[in-house]
Amino acid sequence: MPKALAPCAWWYGIGDSPSSWEIRAAAKHYDVVVLNAWETAAMRKLHELNPKVKVLVYKDFSSTRSYYGAVEGDRDARYLPTGVGYVAAEKKQPAWFATNTLGKRIEWDGYPKHWQMTVWDPAYQKAWADAVVGEVLREGWDGVLADNDFSSLKYYSSGVLAGTADAAGTDRLLRDGLDGMLQLTGDALEKAGKMLIPNVSESQLTPGRWSAHSRYAGAMEENFGLRGDDGTGELITFQGNQFKEQRAQAALGESWLLLITHTKTEKEERVGYASAALLASPHTCWTRAQPDYKNPYWSLYQDARLGEAVETANRLPSGVWHRRYSGGWVAVNPTKTSVLLTPPPGLVTLRGEAAPTKLDLPAADAVVLVNGPRR
Repeated sequence: MPKALAPCAWWYGIGDSPSSWEIRAAAKHYDVVVLNAWETAAMRKLHELNPKVKVLVYKDFSSTRSYYGAVEGDRDARYLPTGVGYVAAEKKQPAWFATNTLGKRIEWDGYPKHWQMTVWDPAYQKAWADAVVGEVLREGWDGVLADNDFSSLKYYSSGVLAGTADAAGTDRLLRDGLDGMLQLTGDALEKAGKMLIPNVSESQLTPGRWSAHSRYAGAMEENFGLRGDDGTGELITFQGNQFKEQRAQAALGESWLLLITHTKTEKEERVGYASAALLASPHTCWTRAQPDYKNPYWSLYQDARLGEAVETANRLPSGVWHRRYSGGWVAVNPTKTSVLLTPPPGLVTLRGEAAPTKLDLPAADAVVLVNGPRR
């Protein structure tokens, strides 16, 4: 059984084209890198510099796109951020554009020229899978990061899909369709020795969804370790069944957990890293985003050198989770009230200051302590 190590680092590099220095840094520091489909030269350079790094191509499950770059003149670009091109669908399969109850196509709010597609249509599913798997094999990618494996359309549109009675029916149709897309694409990529990692959103809302959608090479969580927006101060990652399912996946040590925490403060960075450390495995990777994906980010916590996990993550009666490492200790308080803790002896902060014998850990906060210098 591979060792459960402190979270590795990864880069969701779908912003600007990576520079030469960013590619060199990525080859040195990251276990997984995700790039846009047109960054084939960067992908090959990463493989040359570090054959062990997994380089995945970004593809969107749920939309096609008509902005410049995805469409060039009157034709689709050679390399697409999606599996089905806008122009090809417009000319040959206009029924693949999802419509609302008024018969209008659904353009995502906040994302101009992103168009919702009929992910439940078997013909769309097959066209998407055939195109993407073929591209992965042709270009030499290690696999696919499939974005927008979502649970609800409400984050992109308030529309109700034609043929459904309400928002709940819309969301069920989308989830069922994405289940089918995942299986079709995942089976094909797995047979070819390639990876499928979907960006599974809101999995805490649907028990079993994370486990089901991480069953190929793993899954990505884009809003990991963040507070909920309900005003209680609790961490949404620990709500519902999501964290339980992620723990089970990490314990098997066979697939990737790619975790992102969007950080504005050092506290959010600390909470994200410590929460990821509770899920230590051979393939648990974490990164922060501040606030987008245009640059590779490195966190001081990734230099903490926690080492190997020497126990599973344990939950105290107070609701606090903690875990001991060969090189330190982490604790996360996902609740809405502060909790008094007693850290293990002999630990220091990342700045080298002695840890207190008693620690009042605020709500939705975390602590990362490391071994002190030997005497």
